[in-house]
Formats: sequence, C-alpha cells, structure tokens
Amino acid sequence: MPLNPQRTIDELKELRSLTSDENGAQRVAWTDTWLKAREWFASKLKGLPVEHHYDAAGNNWVTLPGASEKCLLIGGHLDSVPNGGWLDGSLNVIAALEVLRRFNDEFHGKPPVTIRVVDWADEEGARFGRSLLGSSAFAGTHSIAADRIRPDRDGIKLEDALRRGGVEIDRFPEAAKERKNAAAYLELHIEQGPVLERLNLSLAAVLGTKGVERHLITFHGQEAHSGSTPMQDRRDALAAAAKLALEIRHIARKHPDAVCTMGSVKTFPGIVTAVVGRCEATLDQRDLDPQILAQMFREAQEASHRFAEEEKCTVEWSRIWNIEPIAFHPALLDLCEQAIREVSATSHRMPSGPLHDAAEVSRAGIPTVMLFVQSLRGISHNKIEDTREDHLALCVQALDRLASKTVTWILQK
Repeated sequence: MPLNPQRTIDELKELRSLTSDENGAQRVAWTDTWLKAREWFASKLKGLPVEHHYDAAGNNWVTLPGASEKCLLIGGHLDSVPNGGWLDGSLNVIAALEVLRRFNDEFHGKPPVTIRVVDWADEEGARFGRSLLGSSAFAGTHSIAADRIRPDRDGIKLEDALRRGGVEIDRFPEAAKERKNAAAYLELHIEQGPVLERLNLSLAAVLGTKGVERHLITFHGQEAHSGSTPMQDRRDALAAAAKLALEIRHIARKHPDAVCTMGSVKTFPGIVTAVVGRCEATLDQRDLDPQILAQMFREAQEASHRFAEEEKCTVEWSRIWNIEPIAFHPALLDLCEQAIREVSATSHRMPSGPLHDAAEVSRAGIPTVMLFVQSLRGISHNKIEDTREDHLALCVQALDRLASKTVTWILQK
C-alpha cells in the first residue's frame, strides 16, 4: 500500500479522543493517561514485522530490520503538557509510523536500511520540570543525581514515578546502547509559533535549536514605608528590574531571530505599603548564533548594573540553566528543503526557539534535521492548538520523501 497521510490524521484524532478531555490533551509523562497512549500506539503495530521494546530510560522503540544494519531513526514524543494540544509531539510519532509502514510495503518487509521509530520518554518535562529526559539518557547527557529527587506538585519524586513505570533511573546510561548503527535522525514537529502562517507557507526546514541562557537576577534595594519615603530617597529594587524588563526587548530586537523574556518577577516584602527591598527576576535569552547569545547576555548584565546604580541598588546574577545552540546537519538540511519543495513548491529555513529531542540526538553526534509544519494562530501547549488538515497531509508526504532521500544518503556515505 502507498503512503496514506489520511491514516495519520485519523489516528491522531483517535488518540485525541482517547487521551484528552474538554481542557485538552492530558498525556503527561509517567501518568496513567500517558501509559494508555503508549498501549494504544503498540496496538497499531500489529501485523507489522517489527521488533518493539522500551529501553532503560523508557524510550519506546519500533524497529523494522533492513538489508543494512545502518539505521534511520525517525522520532517524536507521545507525552504532552497538561491541557495541551493534539499535535505537539504525537504528530511526529504517528507520521513516523506511517513512513515505516510505507517502507515495509514498498520493500516487502526488508527496506535498504533499518528503519527505527522512537517515542521519546518525557520530552515535555511537564510533571517534574526536566525536559528531554529520555533523549538525554540516549545521548549520554543525563543528569541523574539532580533529576532523581525532582518532586512533582504532590511531592512524588521523579525516581519513584519512573519506578512505577518500570524504569530505574540508575540504569539511564544503558539507553546509549540504542545509538548503535544510528546513521541519521529525522523529526517532524508543528512550528508552535506564527512565522509560517504569517509567511503563508506550510512547511520549513529547521536550521537548528536555539541556545538558551537562563538566569535569576536579584536586585537589592531598601524596604521603606510607601507613604513616608520621598521618591528621591527610595532604593526601589522593582524600579531597577522594571527598567531591565523593558531594555531586554531592545537587546533582542537588534537580531532577527533572537528572543529575550523576563518571565517571572517576585517582590519582597510584597505588600502595598512598602517600597520593594528585594526583587527576583528570571531572564531567558535564546538565539541560534552563540556569539549573538553571548552578546545579549553581556548587554543584559551591563544594563542591569546601570539600572541598579540609577536606583541606588545592587544586583546579583545566578545561572539557572543553559544549553548551547545546536545546528542541524547541512546535508540533511538540503535534503529536507528538497523534500519540502517537491510537495509544496516553496520552502523556507528557520531556527527553532523551543527545544526538541532532536537537539539531544544531534549532541550525540548523529546527523539530524527537523521539519516544521505551520501552526494556526501560532498557538501550542493549548487545547486550541491546530494545523490545517491539508498541511498535515503535506508534512507526512514531506517527511516520507525526506526519509527516502536520507536512506539514499546513508547508503552513499
């Protein structure tokens, strides 16, 4: 049977009916609903000549052996955020399964290379705050000591939730075995932003995932009575933070793809009758170019010290987390663009602001590329997340053509 994109759309709707409620998708990793989604996915493998297993980190592997042991990996994730959308992550997995089916049918169960579909465990990090959990174990970039004690909002530790799902966190390093013979990795994803819709384009080849600098910035001023302290005598920590919140917009706008976000501000003592003596703010900065990322970080630091001085305050910086920019493989980018042009005539290249499992696979040294499909209204992580069905069909076709081109590339290496 030929490729059937409509089957992918129908199966996505079936999964939505099974694992969503009136508020959206509820496939949070390590919950019963997520496990139900995985059982549903396993039921779709019946009749296929594949090997199916879970690795030491809970990643879900489906393998169609080929004439060559070299492996083409195609992946995504079935887990969602709470009240999430019907396409984020699951589109990748279900479309990959359709591509595997096409290889199986065309080559009578023996494709030129081994095809492996992977459903990564806990991409979102929605319950315990640790994104890319399963793919980091695969890549060898796991952080077991820090992760095992992460609690959810009910106080359950990550280590215990994994154990309930049949996974022992101390065995995470064993997941690296799955890298054997991996020759390339492909990932399809909804854009999750407004760029493609604004450009009236359906698909894009993804240049890479942006690097992230994430910091806690603390301004120290002086608590004082809001009624009796003259304006010129105040050491208002919030005033300094507010100036920085506006300045980071100018810093980011110097660069076409950069973003800076002050997403959280806490004031102390936090009462209406007191000047703010301490203000804690979080800053998230992202860009694909490491030099631009470093420049934005430097400019934000310089601005914070300037504003602190203006408001007669002091400022401290503490890094929360960072990851370097990940550029995807140039040869696979070219193949991805070719595949897009074959199904939609027009292509586009763009970076990804959100992180994806593809970044961890690329960090493991495996040639990697991603394909984006347009998101309506640019909305994701929300029950109204959506993509036109004709665009969904196109992205399955583009992924399939990219897979065929990548198989040829693998055999020529």
